[in-house]
Amino acid sequence: MKTRPKEPFVPPEKHNTIRQEIISVLRGRTLSAREISAEVRISEKEVVYHLEHIRMATQKSGEQLLIIPATCKRCGFEFKKRERLSKPGKCPICRSQQIQEPRFSIS
Repeated sequence: MKTRPKEPFVPPEKHNTIRQEIISVLRGRTLSAREISAEVRISEKEVVYHLEHIRMATQKSGEQLLIIPATCKRCGFEFKKRERLSKPGKCPICRSQQIQEPRFSIS
């Protein structure tokens, strides 16, 4: 019995870079890193890495990456001074790990 050789996997053609896709997803919408990763289909760590570069690029182009800081769900502490774009591990006040992720948009 003869079997045909399998066809090689060809990924779908993309016309934009990952950062361009993230920027287009964020225009007019406010999303967390998890929601962005679901839209663009990359990991959350990659999203945070790309957001760092998008922050610098948007400043040069006249746009701005708006960041709504993470907040503690238990005591309401807001991580305003945090420079990193990733979700914090726990609240410095009440030590709760129930943290709402930071949210991002471009204006």
